[in-house]
Amino acid sequence: MTAVTLQIPQSLKFTDDKFVQIVDANKDLRLELSAHGELVIMSPTGGETGDRNLELEGQIWYWKRQNNLGKAFDSSTGFKLPNGATRSPDVSWIPIEKWNALTPEQRKKFLPLCPDFVIELLSESDDLADTQAKMREYIDNGLRLGWLINPQDKQVEIYRPNQATEVLQSPRTLSGEDVLPGFILDLQPIFG
Repeated sequence: MTAVTLQIPQSLKFTDDKFVQIVDANKDLRLELSAHGELVIMSPTGGETGDRNLELEGQIWYWKRQNNLGKAFDSSTGFKLPNGATRSPDVSWIPIEKWNALTPEQRKKFLPLCPDFVIELLSESDDLADTQAKMREYIDNGLRLGWLINPQDKQVEIYRPNQATEVLQSPRTLSGEDVLPGFILDLQPIFG
């Protein structure tokens, strides 16, 4: 099972409101919209991936709760990127200043910004090249730090602006660097 991409003719280009209507009408689906107007339908994950996602979210949530430096989000949160795409990273975070700059109405919709930090966890149904392209899209739209975690190969790709992608084999931990000060991700529960 992999993501399915529907090609939408330019004459039927989705407005934000139309995309929201499609998402609302299909609550059982996880949908994204590419910058080219393609509707991406992602398949559900298996139990192992769901457990790993929850572990990642839990570690980020605990750090966020202790530091109160920003807001963290799960994979159900949509971000309207500057390039027009609407993406839903597996885990994401923005500093409190960005959150406070949003209006109450903006907070209720797809957030009109790129997260400062994202994690994409490669599931068995994900295509590596597609996920790598999504990580580059985040960087091109303002991401400050991103981790693509591949549990099958026990590999992590680290994305930073204006730098080559760093690839780590079987790391035990990852540092949030200056984006998530003091955060250390324990990869033992992910790589098992």
